[in-house]
Amino acid sequence: MRSNVPDWTAEDPWKASLQLTEAEAAVRIHKDELRLRPVWHQTAERVQAQILVCFLAYVLRKTLGGWSRRAGLGRSIPALLEEFARIEGIDVVLPTTAGRTVRPRCVVRHATARTILLHHLSLELPQRLRIAKGVADL
Repeated sequence: MRSNVPDWTAEDPWKASLQLTEAEAAVRIHKDELRLRPVWHQTAERVQAQILVCFLAYVLRKTLGGWSRRAGLGRSIPALLEEFARIEGIDVVLPTTAGRTVRPRCVVRHATARTILLHHLSLELPQRLRIAKGVADL
């Protein structure tokens, strides 16, 4: 590989090429893993919003990849994402004596393999999930 940048070492063009490959992978994340297809935007704000979503997906993927490598789990991010997709939450419906209904959102306890995976990544699932203020109950 050659470059027209005079102060680059022999390794720098190779590193730049790898970064380009990673940027292309970020676009594929948008199409494949997020299952989003190209959208023909009508405004600049919507284009910027889509770029933000792609960027955040890329950052999250890189972060997960770093955690995975440090934990000795390798580089198979799609396998990790498939395992995470199996984590479920449920709404427990509890009627009160005042005639209202309380709906705590709980995380379903998961299989042993997921427990081990989360432990290796130093992640812990919450017992309950909070619903953001202003979000109406369905």
